[in-house]
Amino acid sequence: MAQIFETAEGLRLVAARQDPAWRAWGPYLSDRQWGTVREDYSAGGDAWTYFPHDHARSRAYRWGEDGIGGFGETYLRWCLSLALWNGRDPILKERLFGLTNGEGNHGEDVKELYYYLDGTPTHSFMRMVYKYPQGEFPYARLITENCKRGLDEPEFELLDTGLFDEGRYFDVEISYAKAAPDDILMRVRATNRGPEAASLTLLPQMWARNLWSWKPGAEKPNLRRDGGAVLATHPEMPTLRLHADRPDAWLFTENETNTHRLYGTGPAEGLFKDGFDRHVVGGEAGAVHDESGTKCAARYDVELAPGETRTIRLRLRPAEAGAEPFADFDAVFAAREQEADDFYAALQARVTDPDQRLVQRQALAGMLWSKQLYHYDVREWLVGDPGQPTPPEQRRHGRNSEWMHLRANDIISMPDSWEYPWFASWDLALQSIVFAMIDPDFAKKQILLLIGDAYSHPNAALPAYEWGFEDANPPLHALAAWRVFELDRALTGKPDHDFLKRVFNRLTLNFTWWVNRKDANDRNLFQGGFLGLDNIGIFDRSKPIGGGATLTQSDATAWMAMYALNLMRIAIELALEDQTYEDMAGKFFEHFLLIAAATGDGVWDEADGFFYDVIEAPEDRLPIRVRTMVGLIPILAVAVLKEADVERLPHLRERLIFFQQNRPDLWRLVSRWNEPGVGRSALLSLLRGHRLKALLRRMLDPVEFLSDHGVRAVSRAYAEAPFCFSWNGQDLGLAYEPAESRSRLFGGNSNWRGPIWMPVNYLLIASLHRFHDYFGPDFTVETPTGSGRMLTLRQIADEISRRLITLSTRGPNGTRAVYGESRIEQEDPHFRDHILFYEYYHGDTGRGVGASHQTGWSGLVALLIQELTEP
Repeated sequence: MAQIFETAEGLRLVAARQDPAWRAWGPYLSDRQWGTVREDYSAGGDAWTYFPHDHARSRAYRWGEDGIGGFGETYLRWCLSLALWNGRDPILKERLFGLTNGEGNHGEDVKELYYYLDGTPTHSFMRMVYKYPQGEFPYARLITENCKRGLDEPEFELLDTGLFDEGRYFDVEISYAKAAPDDILMRVRATNRGPEAASLTLLPQMWARNLWSWKPGAEKPNLRRDGGAVLATHPEMPTLRLHADRPDAWLFTENETNTHRLYGTGPAEGLFKDGFDRHVVGGEAGAVHDESGTKCAARYDVELAPGETRTIRLRLRPAEAGAEPFADFDAVFAAREQEADDFYAALQARVTDPDQRLVQRQALAGMLWSKQLYHYDVREWLVGDPGQPTPPEQRRHGRNSEWMHLRANDIISMPDSWEYPWFASWDLALQSIVFAMIDPDFAKKQILLLIGDAYSHPNAALPAYEWGFEDANPPLHALAAWRVFELDRALTGKPDHDFLKRVFNRLTLNFTWWVNRKDANDRNLFQGGFLGLDNIGIFDRSKPIGGGATLTQSDATAWMAMYALNLMRIAIELALEDQTYEDMAGKFFEHFLLIAAATGDGVWDEADGFFYDVIEAPEDRLPIRVRTMVGLIPILAVAVLKEADVERLPHLRERLIFFQQNRPDLWRLVSRWNEPGVGRSALLSLLRGHRLKALLRRMLDPVEFLSDHGVRAVSRAYAEAPFCFSWNGQDLGLAYEPAESRSRLFGGNSNWRGPIWMPVNYLLIASLHRFHDYFGPDFTVETPTGSGRMLTLRQIADEISRRLITLSTRGPNGTRAVYGESRIEQEDPHFRDHILFYEYYHGDTGRGVGASHQTGWSGLVALLIQELTEP
């Protein structure tokens, strides 16, 4: 992997540490800005209905921009994207369509076909493909068919309409290459895959983000014809010139709201954001200008024979550049594409399987394309802008009103830039680990982002996600920081202790927030709400359970034990260079011991060999004996202390000896200090060998958690006989649901009651590696349970990794599990090697479910592939 820095792209990454110019332009537009919290100024907080898709073409955004194949500078002061029209659609295709939370039978869902195929970390080269039907896009049918379907039925998808039968669609490849940091080449290749000739209008467009409507006196940018090109002037940027290669026409309009169309106020005629739609589709001559505006497009009307491809070229570069803009265009593209190949060849030097190489590269491409400018100043959003209608008073006490300090204006890795075009705390932590493979500097910045003053609460809480910053996500930032630190050290050969110190100092405060806010009874047994596992419980864990009781959560307590161990590990690393951190290592060691003791007494069930949530009622303690991922999370709390490290830290060693001599109850429960493991090490874990084997017996049982493609979120034992529990006058139940959720809890778009989720699988794999580091090859477990085959913990980890990788790779029968029974996606040569990375996967078949571009979670497959091949 270290060889990536010897490539041309790697050298750009090194240079960007001093001069970030190569990072200034990238795919920073969202795939969906409409329907987001940031654009919602309603009284009740219903973002989906306040700013629907129908408004997006006519209404200027306040906080960002969206587009198909979008590319822009860091703050989106200038944006590029592609619009299309097939001559049949009722509206111009300028952005990706999907269902709102209320329209989909399983919540919000993008209803388009697009694939992120390639990219480099500095965005010197990026490539994606959008598949556009030649028949009328079925906006209304997608809504009505899905509204008719119930929770037990599959979603009605674009492929189900028949529009793609016989290849009656256009493959539209959108690529970017940089000749220099501020010299952007855009290439569009449209191919007719159908059996007959078909016409297509292509409108590559450039526009200025509307910043002037919100700030009185702000100077407007301008785009104006300048010979055969367009001159772009902006009060905050150098002047640029946009060139298009022989367009049929130039069109101009304004990035302004069409108030007449939306609200019946203002003039009916004029230049507005929807000008291209009104002109191209509606035939309104006066909807566009031919000389200037704040939004422009080069129009190309093409007729494509069956199999024919048409390529169009554009270039945005400094105005003073005098050479012919397209003389070296193809050469630059070829060079950047070759450099991308060289970069990934270095990364994948040990990955010998071609299909795994393809999957890994597209997973990383999806993550690179999902970077986005996230702009959200909560105070300005709540108070409103001068000259704009004052927001309803209810908002001042509604969503995120206690986070008025939060001021976001950064490039952030998004989970899925259509379905989740906002950061989520634990998503971002895991995404950062994957980014560390190819761009450790960006990964470190992502880790530091949420713990910094602009995001973290003055009380040290981290924001969860924009629909509720106050919610608690699993505290993964310490784990992620340590893994990023390790990967960065392996790539560069230098330990970045300054990064580790900044992280440690801030996370120490956040750990204290958890201890003070989420341990209701001061017993080191924690609550945390849904903790990202959405509907995994028998009731909504983020709300009071009634009856004067609290819910002690097995996973919350385990997350905190893991948090303590990760902070201890970081403190030890820092103490080896600076002994002032020794006391902190001892502090987190003690925290872990106390949590471990409480866990053993509180949420472990010896008879079942499993961890359960417990209802703490005034008169009783009631374990909820349902076997879910919640009970496997304690496996994650594990660390191995190296004797060589402890010998160099005398104060820490004294603290260990104190506990050994004075609290043997704690010592015996969690440590094997007197039984040194492989390489003279000691184990810190919630699980002694007996408990670990008991949990693994369940986890590795195909009848319960282990599937052909990973570890399920809920035991399959509840498929025929759902779990039942009576509480507070209600009979509650939980069944095994291997795919889409059959509950509207958390919107119904996310299901933890059976499917395979990549993030927790990855964390289980990483923890099994840590256990193996201690126990070594003599500690074996039957895998799968009942098979008679004994494997070491490392072999078990590798086995689970291989099963997860088979979600995306082609199996012995030539099909990919992710695409289930979809004939087109399995067989069509123009589909079958384009990979989608889903939010989660069917617990039995591995079919992709949920958000279809969530490399934020499932991009972890890139890391699994790498770790299987690295020594």
